[in-house]
Amino acid sequence: MTSPRPTAAVLLIGDELLSGRTRDINLQQIAQYLEPLGIPVMECRTVPDIQEEIVAAVNALRAKYTYVFTTGGIGPTHDDITADAIAAAFGVGISEHPDALREMAARYAAMNTEFTAPRRRMARVPDGASLVANPVSGAPGFQTGNVFTLAGVPQIARAMLEDIGPRLQTGAVVHKVTVKGKGLREGDLAIRLGEIDAAAPAVSVGSYPWYLGPDNNGVSLVARSVDAAALEAVRLQLVALSESLGIKPEIEA
Repeated sequence: MTSPRPTAAVLLIGDELLSGRTRDINLQQIAQYLEPLGIPVMECRTVPDIQEEIVAAVNALRAKYTYVFTTGGIGPTHDDITADAIAAAFGVGISEHPDALREMAARYAAMNTEFTAPRRRMARVPDGASLVANPVSGAPGFQTGNVFTLAGVPQIARAMLEDIGPRLQTGAVVHKVTVKGKGLREGDLAIRLGEIDAAAPAVSVGSYPWYLGPDNNGVSLVARSVDAAALEAVRLQLVALSESLGIKPEIEA
């Protein structure tokens, strides 16, 4: 089923992210997974392991966007409070899911590892939630309404997306082209670039400079649109703009 523009938000949960001890890559991989489905990520927030903060963010985002993806806080330790916070946000109880409990018990038995009370905590999901499969470590994520709750470990979060994808309402796919000019300077192209952007309302045009040293710097001009013909017209204008400044650009789809 195709919708003109389903949207998504990502909520990153964890004190370790805000302290800088852990570098997040979940936003990147969620956005990259959703882009071919025509579901742009429109907002990202990061909150600490404080239930009131998680509840407030979840409720704000789920009311604003088609889908919300949370990562982090569903492990076995005392500070893993995301499941409880999601239940509170939806005003429901929380309990061990029988399917999750059965699958996890079997997995730990197969590993000859004790299925302790802390590990059982990972089978707790908000009442009425559906499970999201975790092929990496077994402990599931879950879906509550339009909110998908994933693990914080990037490898596990990425694996969970495969079970979520078929549940999503897709939108018009956004096509992208990059005109990369080594030696380009934003100050030289700003006026003309603004004119190109204003004349093509169906296309989003952005300018992204890079600097890796005196001999390796420039600007990437990135255009995005669901309209392939409009995008091609803008691509030609961006190439012409770069060439007018004496720089032959590289083109990346």
